[in-house]
Amino acid sequence: MSAHLSDSAIYGHLWGTDETRAMLCDEGRLRSWLDLLACLAEAQAEVGLVPADAARSITASVHDWIPDIAEVGRLTRETGHSTLGLIRCMQERLPEHAREWVYYGATVQDLSDTWAVLVMRRMTNIVLRDLRVARSAAADLARVHRATIMCGRTHGQPGLPITFGFKAAVWADEIDRHIGRIEHSREAREVIQLGGGLGSMEFWGEAAEPMARAFARRLDLGVPVIPWLTSRDRFAEFVTQMAMIAATIAKIGDEVFELQRAEIGELREPLSPGTVGSITMPHKRNPEWSEHVSSLARLVRVNADLAIEGMIHGHERDGRAWKTEWVVLQETCHFTATSTMAVTRILDGLEVNVARMQANLDAQRGYVLSEPVMRALSDRMGKHTAHQVVYEATLSGGERGVDMRTALRDDPRLADIPDAELDALLDPSRALGSISRFVDDVLARLGDSTDA
Repeated sequence: MSAHLSDSAIYGHLWGTDETRAMLCDEGRLRSWLDLLACLAEAQAEVGLVPADAARSITASVHDWIPDIAEVGRLTRETGHSTLGLIRCMQERLPEHAREWVYYGATVQDLSDTWAVLVMRRMTNIVLRDLRVARSAAADLARVHRATIMCGRTHGQPGLPITFGFKAAVWADEIDRHIGRIEHSREAREVIQLGGGLGSMEFWGEAAEPMARAFARRLDLGVPVIPWLTSRDRFAEFVTQMAMIAATIAKIGDEVFELQRAEIGELREPLSPGTVGSITMPHKRNPEWSEHVSSLARLVRVNADLAIEGMIHGHERDGRAWKTEWVVLQETCHFTATSTMAVTRILDGLEVNVARMQANLDAQRGYVLSEPVMRALSDRMGKHTAHQVVYEATLSGGERGVDMRTALRDDPRLADIPDAELDALLDPSRALGSISRFVDDVLARLGDSTDA
């Protein structure tokens, strides 16, 4: 029985991925926890805290073993402790000489925080993999459509002409910054948690720090300068980065959603075979994933708020904030992984209607080129006066239903603009500013990384 949508057999594909479910389900979590406890026993044996034969027995006993989930749950509820149920199940499985050495001196938070770091590391790898695919797809769109002219829009209204390649290059550049951000921050984040009751490591005495190094080495993690029981900035940073990534993907999805409107029709999300848009209106082709990534981003952003709130931690341990992270981490991973998977689908098969882009630009009858005209007049009469003159001419032309050229030609104040100059000013291909160079610079900077 499943209560969360990410685990739903019907809707789970919308709220999680097979990778995140395998990592975060009870079986996946317990498997990872058992591996951590085996690594801890081995590290403690290395520094003389635990008998070597006990450590070997612990490692051998947990190898490929998944305890009875129902029994662990029953014992957890019975004891009221987060990991004592698991410990008792392990003790029953272990030979008598090893039972007292399981989980020696460690706390729930040592185990769960180090596990959370492993989850964040795995999640970082998943996100990096998907973002590199998305970056490459966006760069390909920028390259192919470097000169594909379309309406740029501000405040939802047509503005100056741009190229679709410019829009895609902005996406590629933003995705690339996310990749750099999470790559650069992971070393500081991927460290063990091993502090004991209050973070002082008092239980282990002089062997504490060598034990921590041995434990970290087995997990290929770093050792923090000081235990971080109440310092939740690493966790908050990770969730915030996931929220930023999800927000960028939502922005891309919103753009496809808007430009797929029938009255615009410039982009279309790829259609998977058999996809049905509506059971009452068979003609509909909805931008399902482009719409859904916006929902996912909203949920990840809410979790980012909770993660930052968790930085306000009381004394040397605070279950109120810490346990909130258990939910936040799971949902953040599920929703962000779904989002990064979705954006690779959207961009890799995105349908670009070049003819419709041109038709929509032509439908503006030249009015989107008011800025080049104003700029030319600025040298004659000053920028602000030129703005007023062009504003009045275009307003009059719009009311009369004539195109921009006619509106300007009919205004006596603009009679001194030669026809040839006016035609040049109303040529969309000459009103692109530095767009081509910007696209080329982005593609050059990304270089071979788009092939990764």
